[in-house]
Amino acid sequence: MPTRYSLLFGNGFIGIHAEYLLTMRLKDLLKGRVPDEALRRFSGRFDVVGDVAIVSVPMEMEAYKHVVAGTILSTRKNVYTVLNKVQKAASDSRTASFEVLAGDTTITRYREFGFQYRFDVTKVFFTSRMAYERRRVTEQVEPGETVLVPFCGVGPYVIPAAARGGRVTAIEKNPEAYGWLRENIVLNHVEGPVTAILGDARDTGHLQGKRFDRIIIPTPYGMKDSLDLFAPFAARDGMIHFYTFGARNEIPALVDVLVSKGFDLTFQDECGNVAPGIKRWVFDLVKTG
Repeated sequence: MPTRYSLLFGNGFIGIHAEYLLTMRLKDLLKGRVPDEALRRFSGRFDVVGDVAIVSVPMEMEAYKHVVAGTILSTRKNVYTVLNKVQKAASDSRTASFEVLAGDTTITRYREFGFQYRFDVTKVFFTSRMAYERRRVTEQVEPGETVLVPFCGVGPYVIPAAARGGRVTAIEKNPEAYGWLRENIVLNHVEGPVTAILGDARDTGHLQGKRFDRIIIPTPYGMKDSLDLFAPFAARDGMIHFYTFGARNEIPALVDVLVSKGFDLTFQDECGNVAPGIKRWVFDLVKTG
């Protein structure tokens, strides 16, 4: 195991505690309105992104999905739209399928640690559950650093990094997300330090000859080669924030592989569940070779 290694607990605990309270409150409010047998199959979890709430209603509760939506609206006064996620993200654009249960628009304005983002939650990939992790990473950016963010989405890593003085190259394949990225760059007044590229991040031809002080890789689910793809563009002693997916018992072997490739592991943490038994993980790696 590398000598420089740390774990982050405080911020994650706060988020988990708040989510637990919301979950229990929603299920309690649904008692008596939804049959107990059906309610037992419902996690009670929902995400709030700006003024849009996203919930996954199981098939056993199909007849009560509008009751769920109405209960969420009565619980969260800042929520005006409720979406039912009917299919997880599966396409190249990383977008899921949603059913509108309540509300007139799926466009939201989301605020995160002093920055704001506009986007259509049904047409781009975005998770509010990574807020503290994004702040952890972007607060490390120093003025004048060159930063690469492939798979950048609507800009939640790009904009804070640029605001801290980083010169950021941002790459996004989904035209819808790219359009919102450009709008959010203007909305947050970071036009100067950001170069936004519409294209497949895996096509690294336009990066040839460039080296970056920091690379943030929010790897899409199922992509196994993202680190090998972008590590050659890290400057010597540059930092790579590498995200990947796996079961907990797979991580020790992965750490061994990272170390064998010549990286100095300075931090690792889990960043939430994405499927039964599968978590998102982050590894902070220094390129020493």
